[in-house]
Order: sequence, then C-alpha cells, then structure tokens
Amino acid sequence: MDFAGAYSAGHLKFLLKGFGVTLEVAIISIILSFIIGGAIATVRYSRITFISSLLAVIVETIRNLPLLLIIFFTYFALPEIGLKMPITAAAITALTLFESAMLAEIIRGGLNSIDKGQIEAARSSGLNFIQTLRYIILPQALRRMVPPIVSQFISLLKDTSLAVVIALPELTHNAQIIYGQKNSYVIPMLIMLALMYFIVNFGLSQIARRLELKRV
Repeated sequence: MDFAGAYSAGHLKFLLKGFGVTLEVAIISIILSFIIGGAIATVRYSRITFISSLLAVIVETIRNLPLLLIIFFTYFALPEIGLKMPITAAAITALTLFESAMLAEIIRGGLNSIDKGQIEAARSSGLNFIQTLRYIILPQALRRMVPPIVSQFISLLKDTSLAVVIALPELTHNAQIIYGQKNSYVIPMLIMLALMYFIVNFGLSQIARRLELKRV
C-alpha cells in the first residue's frame, strides 16, 4: 500500500475536484426534487381525481425501479428520442426523478399526519383550502418531515456515486482513475473515499438526529 503516493497533492486536488462535482449534483438534485416532490405531494393530498391517480401511478412506478436503471435510461435512451443531455445534466435529471418520487411520499405522509380536527376547525373559521394548507397544515407537517427528508438527502448524496456508470467526473469516478494507475493505490483511495463520504453524511445524520430530538 502506497499511502504517500496515493495521497500526493495532485491526487488529493483531483479527488476534491470530483467531490465538488458530487456536491454540485447532489445540491441541485436536492433542490429540484424537493420542489417537484412537494408539488406532487400537495396535488395528491388535495385528491384531485384524475391527476392524483395519475401521479400516484407515476410515483409508485419510479419508486419501484432501480436508480441505476433510471440513470441508464436518462443518458442512453432519451437521446434516441432526441433528448440528448450532457453527462452532468443527465445525472441530475435521473437523481431528481428518483428522489422526487421518494420525497413526494415523505411529504404526503407528513401532510396526512396532521389531525383532521385541526383542518375542520380551520375551515369552519373561514379559511379556504390554500390558507389552511399554508397556515395550519404545512408548518406542523414540515417539522415532522425534516428528519426523514434529511435522511433521504443523505441517501441522495451517496447515490451520486452510481453516476460513475455514465462517467460523471464525481468523487468515485476520480478515485477510480487514481487507483487505476497503480495497484498499491487501491486501499488508500478507498479509505479516503469512505472518509470523505462519511464526514459529510455523518454531519447530515447528526443534524437529522438533533431535529428529531427537538421535535420529540
């Protein structure tokens, strides 16, 4: 094992560059999936007959597909129908589709957890559906949803490594390039890879834990 060679300044800089791509893809996907998932959950919670049923089918279909398959479909299949995207855009699209479906169920569960009596009281006091959702349901539901949402974001950050299959230049991809140069770099690189993922994900898990304790 050649730790000195594996952890040279050039290699570490290359790893950090890949880690930057990982964070960029994860953050953009998190923002987009939260917006889309929230919109889907709200529509399904509203029980708009046809649209709610259609969204339910789409969400359940995506949730039961492997993320790797969605990545392959986005990068290799969509160009066949004229929707060709750069690698980074394809990775973000695939992650956003998958995570939106996951978050939609988390958010819908949070909305459904609010006691119906509060909703009825709000409506009887003159608030319309939008006002009830904004002032009564969402503030309470969001507090309950934060821990599972943060946990889902942790999963998303780890899932970015799957984009290595389409050669996205993220952390895992760059680590593979480094340890591909020399066999003695494999273990040092894998250790560094695990450490970098652990630091970020452990930090996020602690945030989720503290938020859960505050809620209790």
